[in-house]
Amino acid sequence: MSKDYIIEQLKKQIENFEAVATTEKVGTVVEVGDGVAKISGLSDAMASEMLEFPGGVYGVALNLEEGAVGAMILGKYEGIKEGDSVKSTGRILSVPVGDMMIGRVVNPLGEAIDGKGEITSDTYYPVEKVAPGVITRKSVSVPVQTGIKAIDAVIPVGRGQRELIIGDRQTGKTAVAIDAIINQKGEDLICVYVAIGQKESKVSRIVAELEKHGAMEHTIVVVAGASDPAALSFIAPYAGTAMAEYFMSKGKDVLIIHDDLSKHAWAYRQISLILRRPPGREAYPGDIFYLHSRLLERSARLNDDFGGGSITALPIIETQAGDVSAYIPTNVISITDGQIYLETDLFYKGIRPALNVGLSVSRVGSAAQTKAMKKVAGKLRLDLAQFRELEAFAQFGSDLDENTRRQIERGRRTVEILKQDQYEPMPMAQQVAVLYALTNGFIDDIDVEKVKAWENDFQKYMKSGGKAVLELIAEKKELSEEVVTVLEKAIKEFKEVYQNGK
Repeated sequence: MSKDYIIEQLKKQIENFEAVATTEKVGTVVEVGDGVAKISGLSDAMASEMLEFPGGVYGVALNLEEGAVGAMILGKYEGIKEGDSVKSTGRILSVPVGDMMIGRVVNPLGEAIDGKGEITSDTYYPVEKVAPGVITRKSVSVPVQTGIKAIDAVIPVGRGQRELIIGDRQTGKTAVAIDAIINQKGEDLICVYVAIGQKESKVSRIVAELEKHGAMEHTIVVVAGASDPAALSFIAPYAGTAMAEYFMSKGKDVLIIHDDLSKHAWAYRQISLILRRPPGREAYPGDIFYLHSRLLERSARLNDDFGGGSITALPIIETQAGDVSAYIPTNVISITDGQIYLETDLFYKGIRPALNVGLSVSRVGSAAQTKAMKKVAGKLRLDLAQFRELEAFAQFGSDLDENTRRQIERGRRTVEILKQDQYEPMPMAQQVAVLYALTNGFIDDIDVEKVKAWENDFQKYMKSGGKAVLELIAEKKELSEEVVTVLEKAIKEFKEVYQNGK
């Protein structure tokens, strides 16, 4: 290659050269440890801005101090060291959202972890968002059928409601939430299950159960595992809510489960203490209440002018030895619209779901029930309340008057009927049929020990011989004279068959 040719090529390159100036805001890692980094030099960083560390690891700016920025690292922080360069991205922490997320298991950054391929989306929603205002909201009036008799009848949940599930460990809190997801099969409700600091094996079992019942077709599972950094546990419920908000903005209804917010508070406490934020009660930072209120207030039902979508939240809180007056439980109780309280003693007595009907409450009440359910549930609540009051006297059975004995017997049968196996949610029409039989005395002559077997046989009969009755209840959603007549006829026919078959 001649010297003249090389000179000619160099001249051409110099003539065509265009200098492009780019500005990058770069800082330096001062110290790093336990998933948190202190960075100097990022004077323009925004709160919750994504920062890029070497190796493609991202962090989020949390503390904006005068001479430094405190950031939590989203991912493996072992490769980051003092002196590394950190770039501002100019982007607030966002997650991919869209229909392609349904049926997938993702981490809190929206990356697939189910081995079914990468998720690509053009739409990103910020992880932190201002909750809908009062004017944009609509009162709760449409039920969310959980499929659990005790909840749908006594503590109804409506679309746009925040109903807390609270109880000690191993009392069936997650089971209630998973049953509610399974019961939405074929309905118009999209579900988001957020596992915060849960064992990966437990989450794997839940996903397998949802797939088995065909519920993954309408569910997104967001996982911050027990082995993941605290930063991922901290952003997980916000990321899950952002994914739910996409569907709410399209006018759809979403059910989101945060399992559980106790671990979420622990993760935030850990990050805050490492960032040297001042500790308060039980070493939690001062804004721990705001942490959960800004999350749960994003669950709402929007009015028709704003699309009419809704997010219903079922946050879970784990108590220690049944102490609902501890710091985090009382905080979340005061934010939510009621609580489902599960009790250890009832669980070990075989009453499952282990629902303490006295301490559980829905602040929406019967507004979130169909007329049919409202009619049978009113009597049910009364029967249970009277039974609980008289139960203490039951052990002295000898000198009880007839009326009291009858109420106690009805109460015992009510407790039996409200028992329900896991992964067996029940449609509204079947619930109404069996609760009508209970509250109108059709079960009073059945032995308490045989009530469960009677109910199972009755449900089988209604699915075959009484199918038309169930369809009528599902269609009308109220107990009109016509519905009551055919329902009572079906119950009496079954009782005749049952008596003869014994």
